[in-house]
Amino acid sequence: MRLSFGLLVASGAAGLLSVAAALLAMPAASLQFGLVMLLALLGYVLASPGARRVRWAVAAGIGLLAVVAATRLSWYQEQIDETGWLTSGQGAAKAALLARWREMIDRERLAALGLALGVLCLAAGVLALPSRGRRRGAVTAVLALLLFSWFGLGIAREFGRYPLRDLLGTVWPALLAALVTVGALALSGWRADRRWLLPVGLVLLSLGAANACSDLAAAWSGWWVMARPAEHAFLQLGIAVSTSSEGFPQVSRAGEAAITLAGAGLVAVGALRSSREADAA
Repeated sequence: MRLSFGLLVASGAAGLLSVAAALLAMPAASLQFGLVMLLALLGYVLASPGARRVRWAVAAGIGLLAVVAATRLSWYQEQIDETGWLTSGQGAAKAALLARWREMIDRERLAALGLALGVLCLAAGVLALPSRGRRRGAVTAVLALLLFSWFGLGIAREFGRYPLRDLLGTVWPALLAALVTVGALALSGWRADRRWLLPVGLVLLSLGAANACSDLAAAWSGWWVMARPAEHAFLQLGIAVSTSSEGFPQVSRAGEAAITLAGAGLVAVGALRSSREADAA
């Protein structure tokens, strides 16, 4: 019991440090602390007593999220020495930039696939919980419907002018993650713990998955505008320089880190609590 509580405290502390590092524009440190947070959370899930019905599904989900975090950290370390490109604006330079851009999109797709697999495991843990017929299940169903509508309208409004088939072919892993988390949220009210940690965590994970899908779609749409040959799009290449925001608080990145990490933590803790409460009932 002491070991599991200590791992939970360590996980929370590492999560706070990850958000603080993102707020202070320290992406490497934010990724490192985020990975530590997920690993400590995984240890907490494995060391917690009881909750056998959801333990392995939740552990698999958190483990996959940790793999995604480790992969992102590895990618960042590969790019850390690339401070900018000096190009002449020729066709070869444009082709190289577009190829690099596409490689980054493919990496994000791979990370989104890992996220989708992770939330699938967490959703399996939610479904393994017994339904206790609580009336507040209708609340999470309505909330999930509202989130789904907001997400669908936002995608349609922002990316409706792009080829739907090509767009879906790129963003489907992140879209799958968003749909799975929203579906799990819709069912979580009937299986929630008394403190409602599970539904709150799924709301946060749904927002994180929707944000990942939107970011991936935005990256692809920018690449598509520059790469499509029919429009003879022209891109003037130059020297990449640091932006004025570097060194200042990065609220958006810190918010993204907080939503994803807090969502994963609340889902894991909430699923374990709900399982123990069901066993005790």
